[in-house]
This record gives sequence, C-alpha cells and structure tokens, in this order.
Amino acid sequence: MRPAQPEDGSEANPPVKAKRRWTAWLWCLVAAITGVAVAGSATLVGAYTKLSGNIKHISVDDKDLGNRPAKVSKAINILMVGSDTRAGANKKYGHQDLGERTDTIILAHLSPNRDNALLISFPRDSLVQLPACPAKNGLMGQKAHVGMINESFNFGGITCTWRTIEGLTGIHIDHFVKVDFTGFKSMVNALGGVEICVPKPINDVKAMLHLPAGRQVVKGEQALGYVRVRYSIGDGSDIGRIQRQQMFLASMIKKAMSGATLTDPAKLFGFLDAATKSVTTDPALNVGVMKDLALSAKGMAAGNIHFVTTPWRYSLTQPGRVEWVQPQAKQLFQLVATDTKIKGSGIKTGKQAKVPRAKVEVVVQNGTNRGGLGRQVATALEQRGYTVVKVGDAKKKPQAKTTIRYSSAGETRVPTLAGDLLKSQNLLVTGTTTPRLVLTIGDDWKGIKPAPVSEEELKSIDATQDSCSTT
Repeated sequence: MRPAQPEDGSEANPPVKAKRRWTAWLWCLVAAITGVAVAGSATLVGAYTKLSGNIKHISVDDKDLGNRPAKVSKAINILMVGSDTRAGANKKYGHQDLGERTDTIILAHLSPNRDNALLISFPRDSLVQLPACPAKNGLMGQKAHVGMINESFNFGGITCTWRTIEGLTGIHIDHFVKVDFTGFKSMVNALGGVEICVPKPINDVKAMLHLPAGRQVVKGEQALGYVRVRYSIGDGSDIGRIQRQQMFLASMIKKAMSGATLTDPAKLFGFLDAATKSVTTDPALNVGVMKDLALSAKGMAAGNIHFVTTPWRYSLTQPGRVEWVQPQAKQLFQLVATDTKIKGSGIKTGKQAKVPRAKVEVVVQNGTNRGGLGRQVATALEQRGYTVVKVGDAKKKPQAKTTIRYSSAGETRVPTLAGDLLKSQNLLVTGTTTPRLVLTIGDDWKGIKPAPVSEEELKSIDATQDSCSTT
C-alpha cells in the first residue's frame, strides 16, 4: 500500500518494495459450507469418502495458542488464509526458495443460528502487536514485537497466525482454512467463471493479466491475475485491491449459491470437489462438519453474507504501513466476539449512499495555498473507502469554495462523496463523460465528517452486490 502522491508529483514516502505476492480469496469455500448444500446433501453423503480424501490437514496444538478468548456462543469463527507457496503447481508464480507467506487473512463469522455471515479482512500492511510463537515444524518462530500482521505466518505458520488474530481481536477461533494459487483457480473454473466489470483495459505483466474494458466472465489465470493485480488499477494501494476482491468474491459466492449451481448435481459436485482439493484445514474441520454447517445454514441468503475491512489509517511512524483506527476496530471485534446485534439481519450499512464508496473514483485538487493539504485529504478519503486516482494542484489558486465537479456519468456518485464532507458545493461539467469526481479543496474546507462508530454505520458490502452496478 502506498500513500497518495504529493501535489508536486514527488514521492515523499516511498513504499517498502514488496515481493510478488498474491492476495487470493479463499472464502468462496464459505459458500460451500453455508449454502450449496441446499440441493446437494445427497451428493455430499454419496461422495463423502471422495471429498474427505481430498482435504489436507494440519494439527494446531491448543497449548501453542496461549491464553485464548472464551467461546461465548454457538457461532463458528473460521480463520482463512491465502498461501503464496511456489511449490508444485504454483512454481510458475515465483521462485520456490521464497518460502510460504500469506497476504490474505480473513476471519469468517457464522452466526449461532447460521442465518448470516460476516467476513473481516485484515490489511496485510497492518502494524500490530505480534505475540511470541515457538520454533516448530521447521519454522524459526517469532519473538513478541510490533510488526506487520502477516509476519506471524512467515515465522510461525498457521498456529502463530491463529494466536495473533485471537490476541488482537478477542474472538475465539474454531477452525482454519488455507488455500493456494492453483486451488483458487480450480474453484473459479468449477463455477464456470465469475463475472467482473473492468472500467479500463488492464495490461499487467507481473499479474500475467490482460483484459479489455467492460463486463466479462473470467476464469483460471485471468481470475487469479485480477485478484492479484495491484499497481495497474486505481491508485495501486493494497486497500484498493481489497475492495476490488470483495466485489469479486461477492459475485463468486452469489454464483455458487445460485440455482444454476445448486440444481446441477455435476456442477455442484465439481465445485465441492475443487474446493476440498484446494484446502488445508485443522483435522476437526472435515467434510462431515462442513456438511452439517451447510445443512444448518441452508436458509441463508446471499444478502446476509457481508464483508468488511478492519478500520485503518496510514501509519504516521512507518511509511507504507497502516494502523487500525480505534475505537472502531475494537467495537467491530467486540460485536463479533459476543455476536451482538448481528443476529438475523447481518451487519447494517446504515446511511451509506446507494453507490458504494469503493465504486467512487476521485481526483483530488488542492485549491488552497496550504502545502500538503491535497495529500492529507486523499489519505482520509482512501481510509473511508474511496479510490483516489490522482492528487495535484488546482490550476488557479486560491479557490474560495470546496467543489465537487462531475459529469452526467458521475452524477449518481456525488451524494456518496458529498455526504462524507462537512462542506462542499456541486458543479455539473459538460463536454466530458468520465464517471470520476473531481474534488477541488477551497479555502472554506472544513474537513471530512467523523468516521462512524456505531454498528449501523460500519461499512460493508454483501454477496448480492453487482460489481457492474453503479446505482
């Protein structure tokens, strides 16, 4: 992740160079354990031996998890990680001697009544307090220190990651699931591909991705490239990538839970076969447990599967890193740990406008003589969930009024941005068809409204979200 650029075009805080890593999303497996058994319980029973033999297991020793949060309800919490191992079929994605890391860490919460699910994404660049973990299974272990959240997997494996997330959130974790590159592609292919929308053509060599603009269905390498690509889309931030991946997986889960999948025994079994071949879990999370979870959750609707990102802000001490925003993060974790006000309806989006912030691209222009203000505003907007595509100076200074300029194509996005600003005026611009909004900061700039702290205002999308919708 990298902060927005200064108005003079220089890079005041150059990001720490990252190795090629993926942020593959594995929680389409959640669809298998929450929805696809509606019409397929017989298939699961008949293929029990086959599916059971597909899953790989790693034991997690309870004593290595330390002092654990108490389990206070019948909710199920599953830790999900994406492995970027280059071994075996994954060797073409990088050097095999780089080991195994995870840049995707998600906590999936299934409510006690199995009528809603909440998936929390933890940005990989998060600076957090990491616990001590013993050296084990060929890993060097970890000393207690402040570092990036994905260090725990590098040095202590899944057990250390489990301990880290429980310690940071206070949420009792019941199981874990790990997926790699090849497994992700197999699950997408088993569904016949996933629909996405691309606003501009993408040509990214690192992600091995070349896509035309527009609505399209992606499979295999294209799907993997789309969830991995970072620098050639939007502002190149990891947060922007998380937002795009949430939309992708919303579309993926929706398809997995659709009638086209559930009523087709061959397609249903193909998806379950690919999913179980793709994962490593703790021994307690076997096919029988997955079947029981699926049957108990067969009434769950896609609209009751929600995705949120842990509230964050750019670090003031370590450029290129992020810190969690309090008290919002603690409140979110407390709601999940106690299953408070989530039962029945899932997390609410409150007063958020019809067009999600993640779908709003903003150009920020500093129309004042206050140096650095444009970058500060861009950072705040990104933290709120917007995609900032450019930061610069207004052609004429000073500007008296803070103004949102938009074309007819971007009109539906204006209420979203205007609703987050303390003071602004709107101006329709003719002769252009871009959906982007241009925010010019004027001398009357009052700032951005405080971030919400109530459950009703926590930002989320659900699995009914249409990645191509603008309304």
